[in-house]
Amino acid sequence: MAKSLSEDLRSRLIAAVEGGMSRRGAADRFGVSVASAIRWLRHWHATGAACAKPRGGDLRSHRIEAYRDTILAAIDAKVDITLVELSQLLRDRHSATFASSTIWRFLDRHAMTLKKNGARQRAGTARRRRAASGLVRRAA
Repeated sequence: MAKSLSEDLRSRLIAAVEGGMSRRGAADRFGVSVASAIRWLRHWHATGAACAKPRGGDLRSHRIEAYRDTILAAIDAKVDITLVELSQLLRDRHSATFASSTIWRFLDRHAMTLKKNGARQRAGTARRRRAASGLVRRAA
């Protein structure tokens, strides 16, 4: 994604349009698209600021954050609950559908991880296997 253009360029374009130049003429003069010039002026008239709007960031995690207490309570009740089971629980109780990856990102944001230790090794002798401990919180 391209970098935002400077606030100085935006201010000069706005000043040129306010001084009587057309938006299309100012866009040609300063080497920006006409659509950008129109958006910048619309933003300037609405807010009085010539700076760029914030870019990027998380726009959808608030959906799953609404069920934070339900998810954390389910993990406390059953420590080794799977992502699929959490997804099914949210679908049954709240009619909310979330992919397993969404639930995993939620748990990662809340510092919940599956602790990797010797009890969870893939290969090993059967006599040395112990029950695996469940999800644990790590310091955030």
